[in-house]
Amino acid sequence: MALGADRQRVIWLVLRDITVLVAVGTSVGLLAALATTRVASSMLFGVTATDPLTLGIATGLLMTAALAAGYLPARRAASIDPMNSLRQE
Repeated sequence: MALGADRQRVIWLVLRDITVLVAVGTSVGLLAALATTRVASSMLFGVTATDPLTLGIATGLLMTAALAAGYLPARRAASIDPMNSLRQE
């Protein structure tokens, strides 16, 4: 913000970093889940290990929770006074 970024831009920068981390983690997690379907299928009742609806809902909830958790630090980062942050650096 000290270099001219507005509040929305700072929030977007923080949320973009969180989105990239969640996308990478979700991709790795989905690949691991699909790789371990034989082990998981013995523990599941009523759904298959590769049920696309269940995987989609779980992925969507995970992404929503991560973005909601990241919004508060993003909002806090955008509300910091630029002069105070420059003085502390």
